[in-house]
Amino acid sequence: MKTKHIIIACMLALSGSFVTAQETEKGKMSFGVLGGVNFQTFNGKDSDGDKLENDMLIGYHAGVNVAIPIAPQIYFQPGVLFSIKGAKNTTFDVTGTGTGTYKISYIEVPLNVVYKGLLGSGYVMVGFGPYVSYGIKGKATIEGGPVTVELPVEFKNVVDITDPALTTYYKALDAGGNVFFGYEMAGGLFLQLNAQLGMLNIKPEDNRILSTNPEVKNTGYGLSLGYRF
Repeated sequence: MKTKHIIIACMLALSGSFVTAQETEKGKMSFGVLGGVNFQTFNGKDSDGDKLENDMLIGYHAGVNVAIPIAPQIYFQPGVLFSIKGAKNTTFDVTGTGTGTYKISYIEVPLNVVYKGLLGSGYVMVGFGPYVSYGIKGKATIEGGPVTVELPVEFKNVVDITDPALTTYYKALDAGGNVFFGYEMAGGLFLQLNAQLGMLNIKPEDNRILSTNPEVKNTGYGLSLGYRF
C-alpha cells in the first residue's frame, strides 16, 4: 500500500509539473487596459490629383484587449478602442493664411498577433495585424484670421449634388494594418509604440466634383501606456 501511495503521489507531482510547464511554455490568457496619444494625418490626393500636404493631428486612444496564447510566446490579441484621428492643413490665398482641423472619432477593433519574449524581469513585445474601425462622430474647424468656423462631419459613401455644401463628408468604415513594439514589466505595466497605415479611402464619392475624386487614408503612430492583469 505504501508503494501504491508513493506511485500515486509521484504521478500527481509529475502531472502538476507538466501542467505548470505547459502554462509557463504557452503563457496564460490575460486582459489589458491601455490609453495614450495619437499622432495622425491624412495621406492621399486632392480632387485635382495632387498629393495631400497635411500636418499631424494630436488625438488620443483608450480601450481594452485580451491576450490569448496560441503557441509558445505567441498570442492572439483582439481589442476594442475609442480613437480620435484626423489631420491639420494650412492653406494660403489672397486673403491670408487659413488652418483646417479635421477630427474623427472611431470605435476601432485591432486584431493583432503578438510575440512576447523574456527580457530581464519583463517581456519585449512585437505585434502586428489588421484593424477595422467605424466613425461615430466628427468635426471640422476652419480658422482664418479672427474668424473660426466649425462644420459638421457627416458619414456617407456617396455625396449627392443636393447635399449641403458646408458639411464635411467621410466614409464611416476604415480598415488597415497595425504594428507595434513595446515592453511589459513583471508587474503588468507596459509601454508600446504603435504605427498604423489605413488601407481604405475614407473620402466618399462626390457627385458635385467633375474632376478626379480625392483619396484620403488615415496614417499615423501613437504611444500607449497600459496595465495587464
